[in-house]
Amino acid sequence: MKILYLETSSRNCSVAISDDENLLCLCEEVSENYKQSKSLHTFVEWALEGAGISMKDIEAVSLGKGPGSYTGLRIGAASAKGFCYGLKIPLIAVNSLESMIEPFLGQNYDYVIPFVDARRMEVYTAIYDGTTGEETSPTVAKILDESSFQELKDKKIIFVGDGAKKAKEILQLPNAEFNEDIYPSSQYLIKKTLQKIKDKELEDIAYFEPFYLKDFHGVKIKKS
Repeated sequence: MKILYLETSSRNCSVAISDDENLLCLCEEVSENYKQSKSLHTFVEWALEGAGISMKDIEAVSLGKGPGSYTGLRIGAASAKGFCYGLKIPLIAVNSLESMIEPFLGQNYDYVIPFVDARRMEVYTAIYDGTTGEETSPTVAKILDESSFQELKDKKIIFVGDGAKKAKEILQLPNAEFNEDIYPSSQYLIKKTLQKIKDKELEDIAYFEPFYLKDFHGVKIKKS
């Protein structure tokens, strides 16, 4: 089964194609400025070319559903829905945090904790078992302070994601490691997507909405 993967929740605009569990092509770029609106469809074209297939060969679309950038998620969801409607194929959605933990599973960490920067001292986060990848604490928007995660101070933990930089400066956890150069990536949606297809956990394309976690707050422009 050939599947197209889109991950647009962060500064990493990421597109992948797999044939079942085999990764055929990956196109992604981390940018300081969010480039999903300019890059996403170009990356889809490049990924199809790299995989040696055409859009009509795609049998499902998988989307990193968030949490993350409101605008990035809107772009990804609109594109995924468009592909699914046009090709009459199913849509699968995976928590974007889950694509951040896979490279660190089985590396002797008790827990892998993704941190997506949500401005100021807030992060989007969840706690995952470092061996199985099972979610042990659900996804939340959390404001960090010196007392955060103290219940895990005796555990071996790695915090991953662009929110780890500010976390390193404030968390009092001597056994913790921090890797801030990690972003959600479409290549790590494959395993979870295939499991969801097997379990028939498909999205209703008409009513699907990304996992925003928080309401969008725009900037009010003053009238002159």
